[in-house]
Amino acid sequence: MDILARVRKLERALTANELEDIVRAHNQGIRENQSHISKRRALPFFLKVRESDPQRWASWNISTNEDALLLQTLRMKPRRTASGVATITVITKPWLCSGACIYCPNDVRMPKSYLHNEPACQRAERNCFDPYLQVSSRLRALESMGHVTDKIELIVLGGTWNDYPEGYRIWFVRELFRALNDAEESDAKRASNEREKTPTIVPRDNPLTQRGEVGDGNDHDRIDAVIDSANRPIAARAFAHQSEAERRAFYDEVGISHDPDTLARACAKAQQRVYEGSESHAQAIRELYGENHAWQHVSAMQTATLDDVFREHERNVNAAHRNVGLVIETRPDSIDCESLALMRALGCTKIQMGVQSLDEHVLEANKRHTSPEQIAQAFALCRLFGFKSHAHFMANLLGATPNGDASDFRTLVSDTRFLPDEVKMYPCALIDGTGLMSHYADGTWRPYSERELVGVLADNVLATPPYTRISRMIRDFSSGDIVDGNKKVNLREVVEAQADRLAAQNGTPIQEIRHRELAGAQTEIGELSLIDYEYETSNTREHFLQWATPENRIAGFLRLSLPCQLEVEKLHETDSAFPIEPGQAMIREVHVYGKVAQLHGEGQNAQHRGLGKALVERACEIARDAGYRSINVISAIGTRGYYARLGFEQAELYQRRTLR
Repeated sequence: MDILARVRKLERALTANELEDIVRAHNQGIRENQSHISKRRALPFFLKVRESDPQRWASWNISTNEDALLLQTLRMKPRRTASGVATITVITKPWLCSGACIYCPNDVRMPKSYLHNEPACQRAERNCFDPYLQVSSRLRALESMGHVTDKIELIVLGGTWNDYPEGYRIWFVRELFRALNDAEESDAKRASNEREKTPTIVPRDNPLTQRGEVGDGNDHDRIDAVIDSANRPIAARAFAHQSEAERRAFYDEVGISHDPDTLARACAKAQQRVYEGSESHAQAIRELYGENHAWQHVSAMQTATLDDVFREHERNVNAAHRNVGLVIETRPDSIDCESLALMRALGCTKIQMGVQSLDEHVLEANKRHTSPEQIAQAFALCRLFGFKSHAHFMANLLGATPNGDASDFRTLVSDTRFLPDEVKMYPCALIDGTGLMSHYADGTWRPYSERELVGVLADNVLATPPYTRISRMIRDFSSGDIVDGNKKVNLREVVEAQADRLAAQNGTPIQEIRHRELAGAQTEIGELSLIDYEYETSNTREHFLQWATPENRIAGFLRLSLPCQLEVEKLHETDSAFPIEPGQAMIREVHVYGKVAQLHGEGQNAQHRGLGKALVERACEIARDAGYRSINVISAIGTRGYYARLGFEQAELYQRRTLR
């Protein structure tokens, strides 16, 4: 009640410090920890009373405005939905990687390049890498922190997507959408119902994990009793309809552990062999998972058809938790028309690709067997398909220098062959067990000093054009996992402070999107101007349409791509997987900022005020005036209804509108 009283007095949401003062004052003098209140516990309590104790809620006499202010005060990590969308990151299961990069972590509990201590990886492991369970649990977590979850961007990480079997990839996406579609009931009610109708299953003694190696056991008879090999198609269909509780019970029954301590013991010997260099990461993965009978049985059921995916797509168009973006991670050298066509059929709208460097010598020194030409081809194809491009770029690789890194990044964001829409700028971190360790030991590689690293990244920020967003500057590695290199979790804050100082000295403000987005700030529609920033790529003319305030803050933007007709005609004639026809323009992204507003509800900040529609109409005018006959939009499944209301019709992989 102290929090409510302060909100009523100030008639606004409380700052983090104000809330902390109230919590500290309440806990003062209370010895028992269980009697303490905390911000983490306050929000679930607030939501529980509002939803399930109407009498108590009524006694508090909370107005609609006060309700919104309380939610804003108690919401944890508001930045997660400040851009207008709630994101859920999922990790694919450990699998063989076709790469051999010397800086990549070799954690045998994870897909190549990831560590089990990273937050998303911890969630994945707790959920047996099951996409359905990962999404379901993350939805609950976001809702418990007070976030609106009716617009969800799904981010699929795990190394190289195309290294996984096609059936697994299709199944993985089907399960992502099924989880969103099944979550229409409140999480609390669904969990309660499942507890009542699903018996608790205590895992049997499992020699698969008791003898030190995941693959050491020979408990075939018991597992075959759970999944009859002769009836795998039947089992796979049953697997496809399991509820969250049933799926968890299934993994327990077949012997797939989700306990971190058990997994650490089971993988310890293989991990040690990888660290010593007597075994490769690929060999360890093959032994631990490929030759493990439980994982073999589970893998046999992790398959689906595109028709299965399309059925879940149809459900999601009007679901309570709609997908507004699907992001897939892969390597540039794995990208071609066929792989992009499948990604698009699955509902993908953005591709993260590991560029790392554009210097051939640096790429070769780090055993990154991808050429600048392959990277350029990947960007070109992604643009023509309409995908947003999200490049990973690493400073401080073996053979790199601070000046070379800054020059390399300027090439990435200025050379017409590349020009990503988003960038992750990761400094290379030294992780035990990687090939980089020997170069660290003999002095042929050293981490940049903080001054050098901040200097490189600040220069990169200043070089970034107004149509590109820098999404991240660090990996989620724990400091304990980093042998040497940057361990500052607030590196971005330090870099941007330096970039701000340099920008003030040079009189050139920072232009990158994340630095300028409105996020949770308020704006008035009358203050906004529609600005068209045009630029050329190797195969398109791009229009970055943005709603901007007088201070150059972005309230929303649209990416319009006008493809070179000769390039389209050539691909249309030579590659049957290429879906674009001559005369078609492409809307690659529409994004309006502000805290997430509920679908069909009253918008907060910039959302739901007609800004997106105005951007789309202007894009159609530009494309028509340039001579294009129609315009495609690479819509997410959950935005199909929105574009249909704007005159777009479903046309195979895209929605299309005729331009008259």
